[in-house]
Amino acid sequence: MRLQKAMAQEDPDLNEVARIASADVAMSATLLKAANGPLYSAGQPVQTIGQAMNRLGLKQTANLMTGFLAQRAIRISSPQLARFWERATKRAAAMAFMAGKLPGMSADVAYTFGLFCHAGIAVMAQSIKGYTGTLVEALARVDRPFVATENANHKTDHAVVGALVARTFCLHPLVVSAIRLHHDLSSLGDSTIDSDVHTLLAAGLVAEQLMRRHEGMEPDVDWETFSEAAMKWLEMSQDDLNLWQDELNEILNAV
Repeated sequence: MRLQKAMAQEDPDLNEVARIASADVAMSATLLKAANGPLYSAGQPVQTIGQAMNRLGLKQTANLMTGFLAQRAIRISSPQLARFWERATKRAAAMAFMAGKLPGMSADVAYTFGLFCHAGIAVMAQSIKGYTGTLVEALARVDRPFVATENANHKTDHAVVGALVARTFCLHPLVVSAIRLHHDLSSLGDSTIDSDVHTLLAAGLVAEQLMRRHEGMEPDVDWETFSEAAMKWLEMSQDDLNLWQDELNEILNAV
């Protein structure tokens, strides 16, 4: 909440962000590692938080800190979710990349949506008895959507829980809405929903497909069903998808 408050100022308090980053050795190490990584490294390695912030930029610094804090707050113990935060970080990176391709899309909002999109899964695994079994079942079933299995077994789903998590973390209202709807893709284009939410939903579906391609996985059911609508909303073509895949692979490899 301190970080969100600092970043919400019209002129963000750089010193406050630096103090938050420096308060935890592991978080400081995360920023230094990123600043010296293949995506940002240039010239001499950075050695201080201030140097890392200068190289990364304030917004990317805040994004990395938000991801670090989220991982600390939402612990993963289930073996079925061993790569949860790795994939969340990849999704966030893919969303930020796409924001650079889509006019008017905020890279910060896109990154945050990608990071927290499936946070409800981690929270349910942590707090609901029998959820890991539901997770295995939901991934295996092809006769109904993932959230339908969750609702059948627990009377709620990770989209609902994830939206509550996002609200608790004081995330942007667009992120809260998009998380709530990210498995309700039939709503794409609904005039009662903010167009920026539609853009996040469509971009999220494309980002997931780009990740799955990068990992050598088959398209999921949502992509098979809603890809045409999503790409139409984003006004992108198959050629765009292929080009973005080539450009994004290096970023995902770095993650």
